[in-house]
Amino acid sequence: VSGMYGGDRSRKLILVDYGFRLPSALDNRPLNFHEFESMLHQTIYVSATPGDYELEQTGGVVVEQVVRPTGLLDPPIEIRPSINQIDDLLDEIDKTVKKGDRVLVTTLTKRMAEEMDKYLHRINIKSKYIHSEVDTLERIEILRDLRLGVIDVLVGVNLLREGLDLPEVSLVAILDADKEGFLRNEKSLTQTAGRAARNVDGRVIFYADVMTESMQKTIDETDRRREKQVAHNIEFGITPRTVVKSKEQVFAQTSVLDIKGYDPANPYSVAPDEELVTVAAEEQENYQTIPQVEKGISRIKKDMEKAARDLDFMEAARLRDEMFLLQKKLEAMKK
Repeated sequence: VSGMYGGDRSRKLILVDYGFRLPSALDNRPLNFHEFESMLHQTIYVSATPGDYELEQTGGVVVEQVVRPTGLLDPPIEIRPSINQIDDLLDEIDKTVKKGDRVLVTTLTKRMAEEMDKYLHRINIKSKYIHSEVDTLERIEILRDLRLGVIDVLVGVNLLREGLDLPEVSLVAILDADKEGFLRNEKSLTQTAGRAARNVDGRVIFYADVMTESMQKTIDETDRRREKQVAHNIEFGITPRTVVKSKEQVFAQTSVLDIKGYDPANPYSVAPDEELVTVAAEEQENYQTIPQVEKGISRIKKDMEKAARDLDFMEAARLRDEMFLLQKKLEAMKK
């Protein structure tokens, strides 16, 4: 909420200062955080890793839901020295891949992620990297490839934001886990470690030379949750099982990539035997000039990527078809 208000104000201030907008443009804005907060009444905060704000607002009234009906335990965490961490990681990747499972590796920087990916390719390990500069549809494609076994290792910087549900992943390796900061604080470490919690053989390796407070808290919380889950499993006779999904289910979850013959090498291509999704005439804007068409393509692409991020694949499909039509129209206008 704060980001929406701040971003809107920052953009409009520049326009007003340079005379492109009247000062009254600042009045048409999102609520700031205090205004938003004043409109809240009874609120339920839901989070796997609640922050200080949520805990403060609850006044100590917290209901835990750490027991999984599948019986799966939080993955055990092992600490290994960072010296020779790459060699040790390669050995663990080899063991995991031979079992038919996948691996997530988190680094501190984009450059490290890219260099790690290049190195893995050089030694014939099927991998890809993912970070903020990889666009939405490519991210979906990479995650699909990981789940289907096209690649075995995914290297990333901030794997928290992807909303990853990857039961095929049984190993999460966190490089330089003792480098305190946003990506290595208690909340981030807990969430990253949880990426291996969908697999019955899931485990986590922290590569570190010192035990930081964040690492210790993450390990303590994981042990506490494991104890609760083990007690629950014993009481109700539950045998933990990995959530296995078929190829058809994986394809269904990432079906936006198959819309109209999606080709990663040519994202504007449309399969010749496919019909485009029809759009009501009143919904379409009238694009008469080349700049109008180019602006329309840019706007629709942003809307399509937002729909894909929100997993609204039907809307993403409709917008993609609309973008294809405009792309063809633009090519015809330029001839």
